[in-house]
This record gives sequence, C-alpha cells and structure tokens, in this order.
Amino acid sequence: MTLNFPNVSRSFEAKRNRVRFWGYDSALEITFFIEGSLLAKLSPGCGKGEAGLLKAFDAMIEPIHGAARKAYESGRTRSDIHVLAEGQF
Repeated sequence: MTLNFPNVSRSFEAKRNRVRFWGYDSALEITFFIEGSLLAKLSPGCGKGEAGLLKAFDAMIEPIHGAARKAYESGRTRSDIHVLAEGQF
C-alpha cells in the first residue's frame, strides 16, 4: 500500500523548532518531522516562530508530502519516524 495523508493536522514542537505531521500506510501511522530552519528556507515569506512555520508548512504541504513519500518509500527499512532533510526536496 502507498503512503497517504488523510489527516491534515500538524503540530509545532517548540523545544526542537520543528513541525510534526503524520502519514498512513494502511493501518500503520508514520510520524514525520520537518525542521523549522528548512521550512523557513522553503517558504521565506511566512515568518518565524510557531505561526510562521505552520503557515510555511501549509503553503508547502504538497511538496512536503511528496518528500515524505519519497523518504518513506526509499528507506532500506521502513521506520515509523522520519525527519525530512533539504536533499529530499
């Protein structure tokens, strides 16, 4: 089965300055993170802090989901946690 994103919820982790979101492979929930610095680079006009990074995430949701699919499907072992990196975009 392929990775899907039926739930568009996301959350900000202030301690690590990153956004968490979830994908699903059948009944398996897969957790993804994207660093705030990468979001700011991908969408520089959205601002900083929680509101700005969530806005950047929302503006880039399709490319982020594409990178998440690529990271999940190309992994040697299927993990339930992935941190997206700049090279995946």
